[in-house]
Amino acid sequence: MTSKRYPTGTEEEREAAVAAASLAVQRGHLVVLPTDTVYGIGADAFDPVAVRGLLAAKGRGREMPPPVLVSAATTIDALAVRIPTWARALVEEFWPGPLTLVCHQQGSLQWDLGDTRGTVAVRMPDHEIAREILERTGPLAVSSANRTGMPAATDADQAEEMLGEEVSVVVDAGESPGGEASTIVDVTGERGRVLRRGALSVEQLNAVLEPLGVPLADEG
Repeated sequence: MTSKRYPTGTEEEREAAVAAASLAVQRGHLVVLPTDTVYGIGADAFDPVAVRGLLAAKGRGREMPPPVLVSAATTIDALAVRIPTWARALVEEFWPGPLTLVCHQQGSLQWDLGDTRGTVAVRMPDHEIAREILERTGPLAVSSANRTGMPAATDADQAEEMLGEEVSVVVDAGESPGGEASTIVDVTGERGRVLRRGALSVEQLNAVLEPLGVPLADEG
């Protein structure tokens, strides 16, 4: 597959890019899209063939399921259950933003993200173009746009170099504003656990959680 790259410098270009990415996802293809952290490679979260293609493009196995990006914080309740009150406090403070929450997934969802062991990792990115795409496609399985073991792409050039033959659309929004991956917190237990340190520090997260009496366990 040969990818087509779409700039987003003008309103017309941006609309064309969002429309092309949305159509590609609906057709079961992979796309590269910008986020507030690093560039991502995305697929329809409810298309098992597309998700398998995403994992294959990155050189990953089913043991490393991709997180799911959403366009609105309220969507987490369609994807996850038994979300603790303190986890909702993190959502209110840090979404949209570089925080990924690993939750108990809704048992009724018809999808296959890999070996999730009944969980789903959810994030709402703080990037307007990413959210515009997500508003049209619904939840996307999105992982950093790089081959496993390589640095995450922070611009479209890097993403295209690594994954251009695996995707149909590359949305180019310039250098990613964050450049650092999201912080991942497991909220499936009584107390949150940091699984990966990232753009948000443990101190920033605990500033919200300590007043609630549930500081994080830092395993990042």
